[in-house]
Amino acid sequence: MPKLIYIVDDEENIREILSYNLEKNGYDVRSFENGVDFLGYYKSKKPDLVILDLMLPDIDGYEICREIRNKSNIPVIILSAKGEELDKVLGLELGADDYIVKPFGIRELLARVKNIFKRTEGGQEEAAPIPLKESYNFGPLTLVIDEEKHEVKLDTNLIDLNPKEFKTLVILLRNLNNLTSRNDLIRKVWGEDYFGDTRTLDVHIRRIRDKMSYKNFGTEYIKTVHGLGYKIVG
Repeated sequence: MPKLIYIVDDEENIREILSYNLEKNGYDVRSFENGVDFLGYYKSKKPDLVILDLMLPDIDGYEICREIRNKSNIPVIILSAKGEELDKVLGLELGADDYIVKPFGIRELLARVKNIFKRTEGGQEEAAPIPLKESYNFGPLTLVIDEEKHEVKLDTNLIDLNPKEFKTLVILLRNLNNLTSRNDLIRKVWGEDYFGDTRTLDVHIRRIRDKMSYKNFGTEYIKTVHGLGYKIVG
């Protein structure tokens, strides 16, 4: 079955250009000019991907991204004229998978759509390791992780990590006390073909530290090796 893509943008010419080129490349497409219409339809039929403008006439695009991410892992590409780093970081912090600044090249957008679907279809070249189900001691703290249940606790505190944050933590724990390079983390979490902003990784590490701030775990044990990568020490 063709992948279903929703486009949410108040500019008619952009909706038309995207719809034409995506359909030409074999995707099913439905477009919306405002957030209300999109959310109403989204609740009844979920897509495989959402391409979302931030500057909509009714609902802020950030709020829509937050709504999607709170209830699903459906990939989101933000498409926006807001090109400042702060805007990109905020979009990524809310769980967007990619951020493209207008004006954009249609070939680049199509490549990013293709890469997101390649990553989410689970075609892994490496054999999947045995899921973690471990307990680690970090000074007075105990970290318990169950990869199959997608659960991580600090002492008795359940930590709410999104899928990419959880996967990043798992990779760092598998390599406890050793450096994991930025390139290796990006490859394993976002896929071999990812060519987006590497700032995405830094945003996810920052969010992991914030969410795991109990007794300063995030800052005390998740270390940055400047220019190289990250590691968990314990």
